Amino acid sequence: MNKSLWSATSSDVRDKRLEKDLDVDILIIGGGITGLSIGYNLIGSGKKVCIVEANKVGSGVSAKTTGKLTYLQGHYRDIYKRYGTYVAKKYYQSQKEAIEMVKRIVLENKIDCNLEKSTSYLYSSGESDKEELQKEEEILRKIGASNIGREDNLPDGEKYTGVLRGNNTYVFHPLKYLYSLKKILIKNKIAIYENSRVISMEQKENYYICKCERALIKAKKVVVASHYPYFLKPFFMPLKVTLEKSYVCAYLTKSYDFDAISIDKKGSSMRFYKDKNQYKIFLCGGWNIALEGDIKKKFKKVQSEIGNYQYIWSNIDIMTGDYLPFMGKISDNLFLATGYNTWGMTNGTLAGKVISDMLLDRSSIYEMIFDPRRRIYSKWLEAMGSSVYSLVGEALYHKKKWYDGKVVFSKIKGKDVAIYIDNVGKRHIVYSKCPHLKCNLVFNEMELTWDCPCHGSRFDIDGYCIEGPSNLDISCKIEPN
Repeated sequence: MNKSLWSATSSDVRDKRLEKDLDVDILIIGGGITGLSIGYNLIGSGKKVCIVEANKVGSGVSAKTTGKLTYLQGHYRDIYKRYGTYVAKKYYQSQKEAIEMVKRIVLENKIDCNLEKSTSYLYSSGESDKEELQKEEEILRKIGASNIGREDNLPDGEKYTGVLRGNNTYVFHPLKYLYSLKKILIKNKIAIYENSRVISMEQKENYYICKCERALIKAKKVVVASHYPYFLKPFFMPLKVTLEKSYVCAYLTKSYDFDAISIDKKGSSMRFYKDKNQYKIFLCGGWNIALEGDIKKKFKKVQSEIGNYQYIWSNIDIMTGDYLPFMGKISDNLFLATGYNTWGMTNGTLAGKVISDMLLDRSSIYEMIFDPRRRIYSKWLEAMGSSVYSLVGEALYHKKKWYDGKVVFSKIKGKDVAIYIDNVGKRHIVYSKCPHLKCNLVFNEMELTWDCPCHGSRFDIDGYCIEGPSNLDISCKIEPN
């Protein structure tokens, strides 16, 4: 089933759409773990708060995560190399703090989200990776991580060249958690509107006007808590990040109380989930979406490695050049939280506290190191190269053979279009360029979506936008002559 395990094992029925103009103190754009965590931390603030989500709450990246809450993430040596001991230690502390936040919220609100203690492991498969694991351990000990240790193998008996253990970490069901937060926010008069896409935003003297499909929102302060901000200015996101896609699958197996990730940059990740059935959730290493258009090839690689599975889904992570997230102000009364480098559950939770403190004019100890305006020169060249390759190279994908004749690129009345022919012969016609920055789209035959290789927008077979940064559809009503 091409659906996440989390989506298949949870339900959320309330769906309220924004139909009338609003005037609020704080507008939060995005209904994932970041947006709802910010909203939760604003309960009792006396501020009029509104959250708008383009689709359904939790339907984006939050529904596609592996659901880990761990500080053992495998990139402390990279942070230390760039920024030194202080920043590496602060990041470590921030992840532990985020874990405690989730635990506290679950306990105080009696949330049933399968929160369970899980020992985390970081492992190496080869000799070169073993050296990197040793470096990682050295940095962790240097910044005061006393709850780590060495092991010979993982608890399931799998042996590797090196295994590093981290205690006091957790796993949970992310959507059960988010749906519970949603109920808590609504009960506390935080307005949530779904299927309410923000199309444009204009800054006035001391407020913003955000245009949705059916209404306008006037807000004194705005937080962009969506996965990828739709606007180019003032943040120039395409020059600061790359996007990494991965496949995640869940299959029936014996259950263990641990989670693990490999130390290599494009490695594997695993955890176990126990409910009515027992699953192993396995993530196969990611790749830069701008440089690989044959999604079917990647999908088949996962199938060959895993074999039978009950669920499979894909995810796109935003990777920053210094392995630190973006959390903070990007211009007057405009805030951003994104760029979690595959660790959205801890960083999205953390952003809830960091951003809410800033919205309420309180200081945050993480404000400086996570400042989204910081300069990351090393990422600019890679990010620019990926964008240029996508803009130029993706046009060549239209001629690739992997579409098996089901996808046709053409022009209708001077417009570039693409046609997907489904299994019963129905033709689904869409415009073939992403409305965000006009990148050429590629068809994802495994999930039946049109994907933008530049910045990650996704559309269903009839052109409805299901993931940003695009805030427009690509539906085409023009029929060929």
